[in-house]
Amino acid sequence: MTRHTEHNFTRSSAVSLGRGLDLRSPVLLASGTVSYGEELNRLTDLGKIGGIVTKAISPEPRTGNPPQRIAETPCGMINAIGLANVGVDKFVTEKIPFLQQLDTTVIVNIAGKSIDDYCMVIERLESCACISAYEINLSCPNVKGECMIMGVSRDATFEIISKLRTITDRHLMVKLTPNVTSVSAIALAAEEAGADSVSLINTLVGMAVDYKKRKPLLANVTGGLSGPAIKPVALAKVWEVYNAVKIPVVGMGGISCFADAMEFLVTGSQAIQIGTMNFVDPDIGETVAGAIEAFFADPENPTIEEYVGSLIVG
Repeated sequence: MTRHTEHNFTRSSAVSLGRGLDLRSPVLLASGTVSYGEELNRLTDLGKIGGIVTKAISPEPRTGNPPQRIAETPCGMINAIGLANVGVDKFVTEKIPFLQQLDTTVIVNIAGKSIDDYCMVIERLESCACISAYEINLSCPNVKGECMIMGVSRDATFEIISKLRTITDRHLMVKLTPNVTSVSAIALAAEEAGADSVSLINTLVGMAVDYKKRKPLLANVTGGLSGPAIKPVALAKVWEVYNAVKIPVVGMGGISCFADAMEFLVTGSQAIQIGTMNFVDPDIGETVAGAIEAFFADPENPTIEEYVGSLIVG
């Protein structure tokens, strides 16, 4: 099934995800891989992509998990950063001045230990005019007893998104975990509660070990697996959710080139996020966005509205 969306852009790859989240390109850079945008802005032109999703912001500053926090794996990486961030107050005073100067869409990822935490962060950010949307992180596998506890429960997901919907008119994007029995059930709960879009997949729970030392490579023992290794899983989850909900789907998980991004679009993603590859090639977002724009500018090809979700099965 193909859904059509209206937008007023002249760019052939522009998309609108609803409730004010209009993107010049479907390419976003994923939370946790671009920090707050400052470092990457020196290496690539963020104005050429759809937008960035900031590092997760919590009510108080967090140091995260102890090192070792990152390890390379075949076709990817595993991390247990633990949502380290500056906290919402410093984010507003130290990071927002830079973000409001960017010529790209800014989406803020939000994390917490409770519903009150999420509410507190959003209420603090409501006065920041440069923010176009909030990505509600219900899926981080690297912190004990926090985000993913809510993200694996349909009832908890419905409760938190319902509450957040009452305190903001901004676009609410809910980031989903693949580490559940039915990701579409969680997506439907988010939709019913008032979410404007869902993004998936967050990392898969994984583990890496040193067999000689007989020790895990991460101090946290387990962590989140990302990179090209998880793309087949991500595509399957995106297809499942696309066929279950009516709100836009933002796909991610192992995207490393133009072809990968197009696979996510045809499978049902109205926009995509690039994560781990930002560490390998800081220009990957600009490169993929340019290739997507060229594809949809060609009159021989379908429009992006016609292409999204047009996978031929059977």
